[in-house]
Amino acid sequence: MTRDTYEMLCRLERVGVTAADAQALRRTAMTLHAWHEAVCTDTERDEATGRTYRISPCTGRRYPTPDRETGALKRLAAIMARYPTLSAYVQGDPRGAALYILKPGDVPDGENPEEWYSRGIAVYR
Repeated sequence: MTRDTYEMLCRLERVGVTAADAQALRRTAMTLHAWHEAVCTDTERDEATGRTYRISPCTGRRYPTPDRETGALKRLAAIMARYPTLSAYVQGDPRGAALYILKPGDVPDGENPEEWYSRGIAVYR
């Protein structure tokens, strides 16, 4: 574990997240990050059926692939249900952290979290 990862886990614990849940949030963030990278390169969701497919770069054929996003979001919701004062924001751009944990006051009242999520705790590798 790197020093940055350790400090991120400590920040989560300081706002009341248990060590086990902080690790689970980290794993969820890594899953979401990998999913967002895949969506940018070769994975798509069929809007009609909701199924996910990987697209071959050579042939353009679609092959069924596991949907890792839905499970990760369910795990995230289960964890966040234990912390009613905190909220989670999933940022879909794979160039940064996929998950941010927001404390009360991080997002001004009436504002959109998309514009203020970087005030929260970035959960990353």
